[in-house]
Amino acid sequence: MLADDDFHDTVAPHHHRVDADTWDNIYVVGDVHGCLAELERLLERLDVSETDLLVFVGDLVTKGPDSAGVVSRFRDHPNMLSVRGNNEQKLLDGTTAEPSLSADDFAYLESLPLVISWDESMAVHGGVDPRHPLAEQDAESLLTFRSIPPENGYAGPFWFETYTGPPRVYFGHTVVDAPVETEWAVGLDTGCVYGGALTAYDVDTGTFTSVPAVTEYETRADRKWIDPAVATEDDD
Repeated sequence: MLADDDFHDTVAPHHHRVDADTWDNIYVVGDVHGCLAELERLLERLDVSETDLLVFVGDLVTKGPDSAGVVSRFRDHPNMLSVRGNNEQKLLDGTTAEPSLSADDFAYLESLPLVISWDESMAVHGGVDPRHPLAEQDAESLLTFRSIPPENGYAGPFWFETYTGPPRVYFGHTVVDAPVETEWAVGLDTGCVYGGALTAYDVDTGTFTSVPAVTEYETRADRKWIDPAVATEDDD
């Protein structure tokens, strides 16, 4: 079981621990990026109730059509939790803008943890560095980690290819052509905002559910990660 002292001192204050036994089911969902219509369709497909928990891997906002609508949806439903993504962090740092968001929306984004954990699992936005213990990995690393070394970006090799846990890590940030699942890592950013899909993972059954994007909201040269040998770096 993960505790605050398992994390770096920049992360520990932003760790949210969930008691899995209080929920009927736990679903982990990939990067939404303001795609409210797809989010609503996914929730309908999953047929979630108030006794089911949805954990999102961050990047709820920016790039897509309705960031404010997505934040409003989360603020109204206590069974929907999200970690902070690098795009939320950019908004909070003032390095990017999203005019549709209110002061209350920003306060909500500020409240998002960097890590949500339950049992022997955790959700982060970027990933973890297999070369170092969690206690040595700071907030920036968990928000943006993708490849080893980090400057390789989409050229890889990717952290989840060699990570052997524990804990099992659920993550987004790296856009994948299809969900990634290994024994110790589950990647869920299937590029909804780029015309891909929004994907959820049922923790209890180990099954994926995806809904296709309505359209391609943002164009990307290498829209999804397909082959590390030909993919190019992107700062999603």
